[in-house]
Amino acid sequence: MLKISRNISIPDTEIALSAIRAQGAGGQNVNKVSSAIHLRFNINTSSLPDFYKQRLLCKKDRRINKDGIIVIKAQQYRTQEKNRDAALERLQALVKSVAVAPKARRPTKPGKNAQQRRLDSKTRRGKTKVLRGKVSD
Repeated sequence: MLKISRNISIPDTEIALSAIRAQGAGGQNVNKVSSAIHLRFNINTSSLPDFYKQRLLCKKDRRINKDGIIVIKAQQYRTQEKNRDAALERLQALVKSVAVAPKARRPTKPGKNAQQRRLDSKTRRGKTKVLRGKVSD
């Protein structure tokens, strides 16, 4: 059982874990040991509340495909157990990230002093460039 918050948790039956061979250099065991973990979690068929499901499906994340399945590949560690824990932690962090509502952005305008400073710097820069021009007799 993966704990998300006090009330919400994901049962182990909804998370599909499979061991695969890790990519990259790994020494003698690279072609023999399946130490990397592929985690698959279907958002649509999960027991998460609808609020979480909608936010997850709307989230722009390359780990969520168009069918609503989260795919996480963990291959950082040399042991399968540590990679399994890392994949579960990443899933937990992803689901927790949608629980917090993003702050609404209010557009702001620069103050009068900021506008004046901007205009002053532009005129100073313009004067410098005029001085670089051709010298007339």
